[in-house]
Amino acid sequence: MYFLAKIYPKIIMKIICKIVLVLIFNVSFLNSQIQQEIYFESANPFAMSDVINDLDNQTKHEVYGILTIPNDSLSETKYPLIIGVAGSLAWRDHHYEYLDMYQQAGFATFELKSFKSRDVESTVGSQVEVTTAMMILDAYRALEKLSQHPNIDKERVSITGWSLGGAVSLFSGWLPIKNAITKDVSFASHLPIYPPCFVDPKNTDFTDAPIHILIGEIDNWTPAKPCIEFVKKINKKGNVGLTIYPEAHHSFDSKSPLEQNEDGLSFKDCLFKLTEDGDVLMNYLSLPMSSPFMQKIGFLFCVEKGVTLGGNPVAREKAFKFALDFMEETLKK
Repeated sequence: MYFLAKIYPKIIMKIICKIVLVLIFNVSFLNSQIQQEIYFESANPFAMSDVINDLDNQTKHEVYGILTIPNDSLSETKYPLIIGVAGSLAWRDHHYEYLDMYQQAGFATFELKSFKSRDVESTVGSQVEVTTAMMILDAYRALEKLSQHPNIDKERVSITGWSLGGAVSLFSGWLPIKNAITKDVSFASHLPIYPPCFVDPKNTDFTDAPIHILIGEIDNWTPAKPCIEFVKKINKKGNVGLTIYPEAHHSFDSKSPLEQNEDGLSFKDCLFKLTEDGDVLMNYLSLPMSSPFMQKIGFLFCVEKGVTLGGNPVAREKAFKFALDFMEETLKK
């Protein structure tokens, strides 16, 4: 080490200086933020039909999330907010990278803890412990709570999510379920990232707010092809967009190498009908998958085990840029 230091003193000093600068930036950035755990009452509806038809009778459940807001001297400042919703593997590194990016751009963020609030680590391979319906309800109950926060501008709140969280970000814009939960608050925009587009709604009434889907061309967990027809069907108001990234798998926006998850459920051969009452129907039999047992039966007709996931550097860079531009455009006008 002494020998290297003697030969390359300038190089080593440059490296040390860079490390120190990064540490100083990170410490100062963290000190410029305030984090709060926010608790609220939600419930455990299994299906969207439970929310639409029987919300008052669902088992109540306390849920929480982590709110991060800039820490400045202007205590009355109201910030635009981005609510993030994780996927079936719960919160992963690249999800936090998005939140960090938003925070550095001056947004408040809320990390919704639907899984941890229910003592669940993952729903991969089952998709019953924490469902889309539960998480949509969580998201709106969080929005109601955060709308009362003195530093949040309730008119400028977006929702984004990945995979299962993408379903939440997408279908929180579906008016039958949204209006069953609340008519008092709404999301200003929706950014679903590789959501399940293989659920075909009979009622195509969605929010007027901007919705944009980001998905990988060769995703075999939540395939891209159904998203094309989905967007055509619901884009009656011209507010729904779709970006498909070439040669990109599920979790293309992560830094992880490609891997095969043998427990993940591939929905590439599925197209489920969604009734106006919120029932997701099995392929062929058209029976509602309104319980864990019925969903398991329904999956037998089209679901296969084994999916590919992992990052694509080109798609990742484009997705992060698009996400920030989308939030700037829809929340900071």
